Amino acid sequence: MHISIQIDASVQEPELTIRAPQLTSEIERIIASLRLLSQQITVTRNGETVILDAASVMYAESVDRKTFIYTKDACYETDLRLYEAEQLLCRCGFVRVSKSCLVQLQTVRALQTEIGRKLRLTLENGEQIIVSRQYADEIRQRLEVI
Repeated sequence: MHISIQIDASVQEPELTIRAPQLTSEIERIIASLRLLSQQITVTRNGETVILDAASVMYAESVDRKTFIYTKDACYETDLRLYEAEQLLCRCGFVRVSKSCLVQLQTVRALQTEIGRKLRLTLENGEQIIVSRQYADEIRQRLEVI
């Protein structure tokens, strides 16, 4: 991959152009990483409203009609429903792994095949998430695991 940067004082706003013969998973990861830098989500913890960068979110989970957002060291609640969080975060490298959970693929450190075609994902902080059969093939494909 060739990277070039042009500094031009007359440019008003930074512009990024990717030229490639086809869209690859590597390019998709680069795009997701760039989107993570600018995407934010509003959450609450202990009565305090916090604005989190999407890059700090490891996964989102819905439990008892409440949506929780997890970072490496904290758990937050959001007023968003899980499908709304998915719409907000899917462009940033998040994927659905079950009916009640979204995971940022960049935080996955290991995966293990489970009984019944399920997967067990181990995240950067050591937490483990089970991927249901329905989503396992897509996760394998996105992580380029055969």
